[in-house]
Amino acid sequence: MKIIVGSKNPVKFQATGNVLEKIYGELEVQAIDVDSGVPDQPIGLEVTVQGAINRAKNAFFPDFDLSVGIESGLLEVPHSITGYLDLQWCAIYDGEKITLGVSAGFEYPPMVIEQVLGGREVGDVMDQVTGVNKLGQKTGAVSHLTQGMLDRTGNTEQCVLMAMVPRMNEGIYFG
Repeated sequence: MKIIVGSKNPVKFQATGNVLEKIYGELEVQAIDVDSGVPDQPIGLEVTVQGAINRAKNAFFPDFDLSVGIESGLLEVPHSITGYLDLQWCAIYDGEKITLGVSAGFEYPPMVIEQVLGGREVGDVMDQVTGVNKLGQKTGAVSHLTQGMLDRTGNTEQCVLMAMVPRMNEGIYFG
């Protein structure tokens, strides 16, 4: 299997490889920077999912079996402390169909959301809060906020695996 990931973020690359290797065994994974076509800090379901789809489609080349697009964004959620949950969406594209999956979601501290709604990106704010440069390309905010119980790679693996569910069960999804 030849896989291409629509981002050079090492976390997205590693998470994709980790999951797809368990499913397919031997595979070749490459990464390419592509435009998501959405704001750097996606807010809202439509925008975030579209970013993942755009990444997958923009990364696809016919000599690859699958392309993978992953986009993190904030989803407005009533009754939550801040009004938003962070979710990672994965789109997997094979040149014809797209399958989608989402990770477990979590809330950022209120001051992070306030700054994001004021125009900053979550990554920049969390770098400042933690003192770790490019935290999102390392263990991620989720690791900091869960005190190391879940890192960004594990959180990203969730959305990749969920996007693979229809492909792992083609008979009942695609007849």
